Amino acid sequence: MDNRELQKLTEDISLTYFKLPFMHDATFNPRLKTTGGRYLTSTSNIEINKKYYDALGMSELIGIIKHELCHYHLHIRGKGYKHRDQDFKMLLKAVGAPRFCTPIKTTPAKPKAFRLYECVECQQTYKRIRKVNINKYRCGKCRGMLREIKNKVDIK
Repeated sequence: MDNRELQKLTEDISLTYFKLPFMHDATFNPRLKTTGGRYLTSTSNIEINKKYYDALGMSELIGIIKHELCHYHLHIRGKGYKHRDQDFKMLLKAVGAPRFCTPIKTTPAKPKAFRLYECVECQQTYKRIRKVNINKYRCGKCRGMLREIKNKVDIK
């Protein structure tokens, strides 16, 4: 699906469910990370996260478009278009739009490697991601010299 097909789909959904035309632009925005879509109040355009369509299919895309069209039509009419507004909640229910989109399963972030340092005098340990110049820095507890114990990967 490309932006032209998304525009046509958005216009069709607007006429079918809201009985009002959608007069602005609907586009895919590849920079969206944590949301299915967004309505821009400054331009009245709608941006959709294509990853949701790729991962969850057409039914999820239609739900996201309905949700953003609720923002659009309420904002155009000067009514409460924000998530907390009663007008918005009622319109969501009337058109069968989801309040939140289904989360996409993401790959977990790989654990960060860290370096472990120990004071020669008092055995105080320090866990650092960046390498520490042991000739320049000393123990914060007793001012003793530091030595690197080993590099590890933090598993949390």
